[in-house]
Amino acid sequence: MTKEKSELLQGTLDMLILKALQLEPMHGFGLSLRLRQMSAEVFQVEMGSLYPALCRLEKQGWIEGDWGVTESNRKARYYALTKAGRKQLEEERTQWELLSRTINQMLNAT
Repeated sequence: MTKEKSELLQGTLDMLILKALQLEPMHGFGLSLRLRQMSAEVFQVEMGSLYPALCRLEKQGWIEGDWGVTESNRKARYYALTKAGRKQLEEERTQWELLSRTINQMLNAT
């Protein structure tokens, strides 16, 4: 995979994580399930991609993690969107809409 493609995919994953966390705080496994659900099973994010993304977003200050207990009584780190993360999500959403609209126009041009 080229560096540019990797960065595009990483940026898209980051945006989708922020969107999923906009709804409620979640632990990693729950977040993985939510992303699958939101994409109607199209995206299946592996833990090897999800956890580095969560660390990256936490380092940016867009999410924060705190330890808690899952529904099955297991200790897990729950992630929540911060105020800066909400702002970042809106910026990324605006950029994504412009990019996707432009690409669609180009693909539909005769």
